[in-house]
Amino acid sequence: MSVRIAIVDDNVFLQKAVAEKLSFFDDLILKFTAINGKDLLTKLEANKNIDLILMDIEMPECNGIEATKMVKSKYPQLKIIMLTVFDNDENIFNAIQAGADGYLLKEVNPKDLHQGIIETLNGGAAMNPSIALKTLKLLRNPVEFAQKEQEEIKLSTREIEVLEQLSKGLNYNIIADNLILSPSTVRKHIENIYTKLQVHNKLEAIQKAKSNNLI
Repeated sequence: MSVRIAIVDDNVFLQKAVAEKLSFFDDLILKFTAINGKDLLTKLEANKNIDLILMDIEMPECNGIEATKMVKSKYPQLKIIMLTVFDNDENIFNAIQAGADGYLLKEVNPKDLHQGIIETLNGGAAMNPSIALKTLKLLRNPVEFAQKEQEEIKLSTREIEVLEQLSKGLNYNIIADNLILSPSTVRKHIENIYTKLQVHNKLEAIQKAKSNNLI
């Protein structure tokens, strides 16, 4: 049986990375992609023949948590797996509260992604082991999550330029050529960006920059 899938992510580069993972399996069919929750709901109106949605969390206009609530309200039969770089307690809690059927990190390999999709369609809940552990802790010790004000992050003009290049999937050497910098200078800018954004890799950096309207 073929599984009809939609990918929701505002980063086209990351959409393609997920689609590539799905392409390894003949039983997974990508029906469409959307750039945020609003776009997803519009496309679902025209194409309801979907079995499962792979949903990013941090997106402009309508984020993955809000989109999950709306989709589950309108199309309760659809399965939704959150596919994100963020594994903090608040996102996990809010996703589960919104009705998500699973929660995987974007670093998941194709085989585990495929297995998670099949498990979810069969009534299970796809989760990375680290997410499952955090979920158990949240169930044992419920936490009240207050609405946080958007944190103020200041990047230099050059750092924003480097981050924009990085978000296009370009490597350090190409970024250096495009911005007329040395690769070592680009590397230093990226280290500073990671420190200021309090992240550990480029996926997290891109997501956090987008959620704070820096790029």
